[in-house]
Amino acid sequence: MRESDELPVVRTLAELTELVERHQGLYVRWSRGPATDLRDVSSTDDLTGVSMPGLSANPLDVENWWEDRPVRVWVARRLHDYAHLPHEKGPGVRAWVLAGKETSRGPDNEPLVTDARPMCWIDPQIIDEARTEVARQANPWGPLRRG
Repeated sequence: MRESDELPVVRTLAELTELVERHQGLYVRWSRGPATDLRDVSSTDDLTGVSMPGLSANPLDVENWWEDRPVRVWVARRLHDYAHLPHEKGPGVRAWVLAGKETSRGPDNEPLVTDARPMCWIDPQIIDEARTEVARQANPWGPLRRG
């Protein structure tokens, strides 16, 4: 595990989509970054305060049921659905991509990942691109946390 925030930055949705198409086992994590997270590779359940055995993250791998739909839309959805987290979790929280091994599931059925290997930061501009991509869909959806 690398404990550095000196990661490349993916700057466009197209770049992130290419990364997802080239690699399996990638996750997006919303946090203050690898330097903080890799000191103690665990997340805390916000409701109960219980420490969990791995980093809470969302998978970027395209599921088979997605069939031949655009990977770009898949990636946009994965970002769009959790774009509220930086506002909820506070200053310094942003999205980054890691490769790792799913070892368990958290209380929201999210993967808990160990053997984390940081891959890149996700430029905040990509979140705006994801919102635009979602809005272009025939039946756009809202963020996962609906007010």
